[in-house]
Amino acid sequence: MSVGSPPPRSSLLLALLFSPVVLADDLFIDSEALPQVLTATRLKQTPAEVPGSMTVLDSELINASGARDISELLRLVPGMMVGNISGNQAAVNYHGTNATEARRMQVLIDGRSVYRAGLATVDWSDIPVAMEDIERIEVFRGPNTVSYGANALMAVVNIITRHPADSHGTRLKITRGQRGINDFYASQGTGWNGGDLRLSLSGQEDDGFDSDRRGDDYRDSRRLNRFSLAVSHTLSDNQSLDWQVNAKDGTNQRPYTYHPVFSGITAAGNNSDVVAKDYAGSVRWNLDINPEHSLYVQASAQHWDRQQTWRACDAEVSFSPELTQLWQLNPNYTERLARNITQFTGPGAAPGTPQEMALANQVLDQWRNGANRTLCGDIDQSARESRYDLELQDTLSLSDSLRLVSGMNYRYDRADSETYFNGTLDDTTWRAFGQLEWRATEHWLLQGGAMFEDTQLIGSSLTPRFAINYLINPRHSLRAVYSEAIRSPDMFENNVNWSYQVSNLRPSAYGQSSARYFVKTRGPGDLDQEHMRSRELGYNGYFAELGLAVDVKLFYDEITGMISEPLRNNQYIASNANSSRFRGTETQLDWRVSRADRLRFTYAFVDAEASNPLDQQFTSRNSGSAGWLRDWGHGWNSALFYYGDNALNGYRFERVDTRIAKRITLGKAQLQLAGVLQQRLDHEPTTFVDNNYDERRVMYFSAELEF
Repeated sequence: MSVGSPPPRSSLLLALLFSPVVLADDLFIDSEALPQVLTATRLKQTPAEVPGSMTVLDSELINASGARDISELLRLVPGMMVGNISGNQAAVNYHGTNATEARRMQVLIDGRSVYRAGLATVDWSDIPVAMEDIERIEVFRGPNTVSYGANALMAVVNIITRHPADSHGTRLKITRGQRGINDFYASQGTGWNGGDLRLSLSGQEDDGFDSDRRGDDYRDSRRLNRFSLAVSHTLSDNQSLDWQVNAKDGTNQRPYTYHPVFSGITAAGNNSDVVAKDYAGSVRWNLDINPEHSLYVQASAQHWDRQQTWRACDAEVSFSPELTQLWQLNPNYTERLARNITQFTGPGAAPGTPQEMALANQVLDQWRNGANRTLCGDIDQSARESRYDLELQDTLSLSDSLRLVSGMNYRYDRADSETYFNGTLDDTTWRAFGQLEWRATEHWLLQGGAMFEDTQLIGSSLTPRFAINYLINPRHSLRAVYSEAIRSPDMFENNVNWSYQVSNLRPSAYGQSSARYFVKTRGPGDLDQEHMRSRELGYNGYFAELGLAVDVKLFYDEITGMISEPLRNNQYIASNANSSRFRGTETQLDWRVSRADRLRFTYAFVDAEASNPLDQQFTSRNSGSAGWLRDWGHGWNSALFYYGDNALNGYRFERVDTRIAKRITLGKAQLQLAGVLQQRLDHEPTTFVDNNYDERRVMYFSAELEF
């Protein structure tokens, strides 16, 4: 080795990680700015300082993936279980549990929750933000009710959009491809003295899956359009005002799934399509009191409207008042009678209590006297939800080594549905939160936080988090984290009043053109909160010489008091009787090999045990992704991604995505042409048996013009 030549990289690594304490001061001299994240604690922190595991999907990664949906992007997050209920209904959960609803994960857009408390879900297909407007996605992998309240039980996904100041100019983009893919995006950004603005319009179309388990056409296409306006004002040297307005409308096809309860009924409807209309607005005032003290006040209003009317056919006896009374007495007895009614028309009612048998015999008499005829009518299953949210947050540096973030939040939720709530139901939530960061020494960082929450329908709770980070140097750290989290039952789980009013009956039922279906379901009304205890050991490191970022996590999580029962009308019995345990490891690696090449790898091993088999069924034991991004020069770039899991709901998933793009300069404008090929490597349905494609591959192309 010549004098003055740099040491080998292996020696650099050893020196970096294992230098003696006497060299600690040198290790903490770092001229290179480190990336920062905000979602974990609401404090700006480097990855090495975060009390938990973070995944950041930056704009380069988002663009290179070629993904059309946010749910698809989350396949790049270790431990995320990404599937599909149907083509337009994605299902995403961290580590698993219920696959059809994202009940245990908080999803934010610029800090504003899009979790729907009324129906206990996140509608991934209808999140009102275009992919092109996303700057990055920060995912905190673990419980974080300390910072974000209930529903942040297992993870927090924060979708951060591009600032208007970074969006000047015009962007036009169209995407066309197989399976009916037809997308568009248009935006205009401008600025003036003291302000910036971005206006964007976007739309998506595709045909969803091709066929169900029987080979029949699968009705699940979607059509949606979005509007977004983001404005930022600089009021003074230390004040700014940011506000957004978002709207979305569209149609999601839904396959007709109603099966008549009574025998001999062959008539049926043909769809249960949903018309979706969403509106949201938010305003945020930021004040920097001094370099060590800042606060903000944010207010938002949101409205979700799901209009769904479908035609159902069944026997007239479905609307019998006596059958309704019998259901309220004993649902199991009633269901046995209804599904096997022809077996009882001769011998009479099955053994039961005198009251049950008397009602059952009246129903049988009605059946014999003509109530077995077919009736068809309209069911309005529409649901409307509204949310009003007000939050105050204060960030204060008490000293060079001590930082505090604290705040309060008020939220009002209202749900309107004749089907699900027999009218209107509302809830009010108050929260107070705090996070303290203490840099005890250069090497030791101690963090603690707590959240107090009180809900009108459930009651109050207190959840803590404690973390110790040992900073080997500013780029490398070891961490130990203990946290508790709660999830309050949502309105739909605890307070549902579920029944179907069928209108426009032809012919009339018992002389009425509108009547209630005999099945009526009431929520228990006394559900308790789910409780989670989480332990985590981890390492986060950034090797600047190599351009390599690494995060490794070991975890052991326990959830008790789980509400695991499927949310369905037929014998819905919710309780806190279930539990789950998760243990395993996660790894993510991001390596900028050179200016031209970037490699990315994720892997998760999750060993899950659950008292309810449905919860365990939706956890893949092994899952991960691998990606290679390459800039070939002369405007050419490519990306290659692999996604896989060994079994989600019993079905293996493996796919390779390839994207090739060419950027062309046209005077002051830039034109980018790109093509994406997605190739499935397995031959299995996607998550559920009805989700089938005729071809294992899909190709689509895009053209984007910027000027």
